[in-house]
Amino acid sequence: MKKRLLSLLAVSAITVTLFAGCGSSGSGTSTADKGSSNAKEYQVAMVTDTGGVNDQSFNQSSWEGLQNFEKNNKGAKVSYLESKQESDYATNLDKVVDSGNKLVWGIGFAMSDAITKAAKSNPDVNYAIVDNSYGDDTPANVTGVMFNAQEPSFIVGYIAAKTTKTGKVGFVGGIKSGIIDQFQYGYQAGVQYAAKELGKDITVDVQYAESFSDASKGKAIANKMFSSGCDIVFHAAGGVGVGVIEAAKEANKFAIGVDRDQAYLAPDNVLTSALKLANVAVENLSKEAMSGNKIGGKTYTYGLKENAVGIPTENKNMDPEVYKAAMAVQDKIKNGEIVPPYNEDTFKSFGK
Repeated sequence: MKKRLLSLLAVSAITVTLFAGCGSSGSGTSTADKGSSNAKEYQVAMVTDTGGVNDQSFNQSSWEGLQNFEKNNKGAKVSYLESKQESDYATNLDKVVDSGNKLVWGIGFAMSDAITKAAKSNPDVNYAIVDNSYGDDTPANVTGVMFNAQEPSFIVGYIAAKTTKTGKVGFVGGIKSGIIDQFQYGYQAGVQYAAKELGKDITVDVQYAESFSDASKGKAIANKMFSSGCDIVFHAAGGVGVGVIEAAKEANKFAIGVDRDQAYLAPDNVLTSALKLANVAVENLSKEAMSGNKIGGKTYTYGLKENAVGIPTENKNMDPEVYKAAMAVQDKIKNGEIVPPYNEDTFKSFGK
């Protein structure tokens, strides 16, 4: 069924060009002229976490942001290095500095320690990290980027509760952390909010894969959830989530995607996605840095008000009335009438 579109986010589809590397990391460069080094070039690189640049999630979204940055800013040149394991972080950060990059992005909270050490060793290089804040201890040459991921998670939880036929839905997390708590508890609160509206009891099965890359584990967890009565499963698990979506397709149930619009992975089995548009932040802050503006020493937070989180405008598997109700909930979050919880403590007090 065709949905009435509401302009929340306009996201361009970017073709990701990947180049496989040898050893512990892969690397990629832009499609710009690869000629000799130009003094006018502003080089920006990103180092992925272990999910990899083609994780169908926030690493990929971040790389799309850098590609847009290069496309839209003359003189910009971008590249990436892919981490296969945590021990690659420090090595890859050193490599991109040695290559002359002026801004280095670390993708994912797991890179926080490696970024801190690299920034201390290279005070003349600017660093930025997605999904981490150092608070008052943020080094002068480091920028933290955070998202109010609990906001779109609340919305998709609300949608799940309004859509479920069994009264049982699931959540699959990657590795437990403060970041993934935003997704879990935002989602659970959204389910709870809708259940109260409906006057029903709707349960949420929560499990963690202890990985962001093991798709087979995600598939196994989701299969178990579906066989135990869940008919909708939301994941916040990077590459693990690809397995969750595969399980939904095979079981003919619904999955809810994360970070990017993941409907293309299973057009008939992705109900919607909780968007966290890392590409928006990465492109905007890279442009600020290239322009000479100081972005270091602080944290930037992106949410619904910045049009950096939300849900897709097109959701063919969703009832139009559910979409309409979800947009009303979104408006309540924007105006502060609903404040989605982001951890266990705020979840316990939510709605009281």
